Amino acid sequence: MTTTSLKLGFIGLGIMGTPMAGHLLKAGHQLFVHSIPSIPDEVVKAGATACKSGKEVAQKADIIFVMVPDTPHVADVLFSENGVAAGLSKGKTVVDMSSISPIETKAFAKKINELGCDYLDAPVSGGEVGAKNATLSIMVGGDESVFARVKPLFELMGKNITLVGGNGDGQTAKVANQIIVALNIEAVGEALLFAARAGADPAKVRQALMGGFASSKILEVHGERMIKRTFDPGFRIELHQKDLNLALSNARALGLSLPNTATAQELFNACAAHGGRAWDHSAMVRALEKLANFEIGQKAS
Repeated sequence: MTTTSLKLGFIGLGIMGTPMAGHLLKAGHQLFVHSIPSIPDEVVKAGATACKSGKEVAQKADIIFVMVPDTPHVADVLFSENGVAAGLSKGKTVVDMSSISPIETKAFAKKINELGCDYLDAPVSGGEVGAKNATLSIMVGGDESVFARVKPLFELMGKNITLVGGNGDGQTAKVANQIIVALNIEAVGEALLFAARAGADPAKVRQALMGGFASSKILEVHGERMIKRTFDPGFRIELHQKDLNLALSNARALGLSLPNTATAQELFNACAAHGGRAWDHSAMVRALEKLANFEIGQKAS
């Protein structure tokens, strides 16, 4: 338990948000929550107070966390008629932990600042497992003094917590993270598919690679998913598509070419076309398997 109980808000109680909110509750803080389509019973049973709108959350809490899927959702949570902004008073803090556009984030921060309130963008990496285990990496953009004030709350939800820079820089770091993750999934998928098609045991190949320079968290976790065919989401393909769209659209605005990011997006698009929008993003390998007419785990002829 913490020595001081704070009045906190949490909006967006999905796969990630529910365990994150739970960690704040377990630390002894008051928690006011709102979520669409509904608030999970487990959160209320754990002691959270259900609210009918973001406005009500903002009226009751001093620091409001937001964890929703995409840029338009954040805009709606913050600035709709009964949104957070309508319930804010001077001195409160909004912390957006969603993964959204860095450009729009700067605009959102400016609007909140104009109300006399502080704003941090603090997207996370680590998926459902990291959210449940409070081991998320948290990439933060905003004022250093505001970060210092909120950091003890971040430490209840994550382990690797970094102030990257000003508003929008946290989101930029998350986009960079998603580029690396997507390309690593693609590389692991190609490698295990190659090994399996050549007649080697992909599980043994993965085991061998885990001890060398090719070792990675993606090989460890998602390589096992590819071999065992366990594609229930941790992190859905449709969400990674959204993140790579941010990467590619912002790259165009910056005059950058991200050729391998574009390839990874096309592989995700192929999965989505086969009904896989809700598959775990490790299922990108299924698109590679379609191209090869061969599945990992299948016996090579």
